[in-house]
Amino acid sequence: MQAEQCVLLRFYLHENHRLKGKLLWEWLLCCAKELGIMGGSAFRAMAGYGAHRVLHEDRFFELQGSLTVEVEFLATEAQARQLIHVVAQEKVRAVYTVIPATFGVMGPDT
Repeated sequence: MQAEQCVLLRFYLHENHRLKGKLLWEWLLCCAKELGIMGGSAFRAMAGYGAHRVLHEDRFFELQGSLTVEVEFLATEAQARQLIHVVAQEKVRAVYTVIPATFGVMGPDT
């Protein structure tokens, strides 16, 4: 088992926002893949609130599109900076975090 130092890059987006004809979270995953980032995932929130302190929940009668999608990547610091730069160039409103991480793979197929 060999571990590598990397970062966890996490974006918080509105689920219905679009860019270049795609949902923003989908565009972000495609963009990261093109940059060679090793892995990424998107997760839809069940509930949450943001800067405006309005609580949104995944309920039957709530309007779609008001919840957050978290998109996260394991990347090198340089790749994370590059992806943040690409997103900034598109003038996308997104909250992000960069967290130091250790990446490792275990199991018989490693």
